[in-house]
Amino acid sequence: MTNQEKMEKAIYQFLEALGENPDREGLKDTPKRVAKMYIEMFSGLNQDPKEQFTAVFSENHEEVVIVKDIPFYSMCEHHLVPFYGKAHIAYLPNDGRVTGLSKLARAFEVASKRPQLQERLTAQVAQALEDALAPKGIFV
Repeated sequence: MTNQEKMEKAIYQFLEALGENPDREGLKDTPKRVAKMYIEMFSGLNQDPKEQFTAVFSENHEEVVIVKDIPFYSMCEHHLVPFYGKAHIAYLPNDGRVTGLSKLARAFEVASKRPQLQERLTAQVAQALEDALAPKGIFV
């Protein structure tokens, strides 16, 4: 049985436990849809945010690099309810080592797509950036 099939079965049983009929017209495909949704929402579990920083460049750049208003959503690991917001990432390059701006947003997206706490989410992104670039300073 695949992980998706296990999830579908569990969601079917969950609906039954609620007193619902998972075979009725409105719920018939719900276990499959919900399983597919959770697989996407938690796709960051199988990825490392640090892997997003594969392109690192040595530039003559010593000013702060900042990306603001990165939209994100995640799931609280305590109750599996969504939380969302906008993130800001800034770093001060060390020896001119920089990465593409889109990589910062992508790393945040990967870290957010797992059961998460807001505090851990920002720490994981900061650690990935530290490991990849060793900047003089980081703000997430």
